[in-house]
Amino acid sequence: MYITSHEKVADKFAVIEALYRFAAGIDLRDQVLLASALADDAISDFRPAAAKAGFEYPVLEGRENIVSALSTSLIPFDTTHSVSNPRVSIDGDKAHLEAIVEAQHVPRNDPSRHYLMKNRYNVELVRRGEVWLIQRNTVDNVWRTGDPAVLAGV
Repeated sequence: MYITSHEKVADKFAVIEALYRFAAGIDLRDQVLLASALADDAISDFRPAAAKAGFEYPVLEGRENIVSALSTSLIPFDTTHSVSNPRVSIDGDKAHLEAIVEAQHVPRNDPSRHYLMKNRYNVELVRRGEVWLIQRNTVDNVWRTGDPAVLAGV
């Protein structure tokens, strides 16, 4: 039986917490919370998931650009992001997190439509003091359902 020390467990939870802040920042439209999850020079790459959904989305670079782009492009939607199955490895002040994130998008002007994506997040993080921050996030899609036209114009 493998027993993890208290410090390792705390670090692993703190790594996962960064992804929780990222997801909650999007869903709550809280730019400060979203920014708190990202390193200054963070990169978010949604291209693999977007391609499977039939649209293009640029790589986003830099905390301010990521927060601005996600906050702007998702204005027409109510979203929910649910994080599950996190797997964390830590090497000093760097960490790697793989998780499944279910992302529901419902147009505010037509709640009868939706687009649900089950995505794999591949996340690289860095420790800054006591906080873990997302350095790079690559999102790929496992499956999707609903109306893909919901995301047109994102």
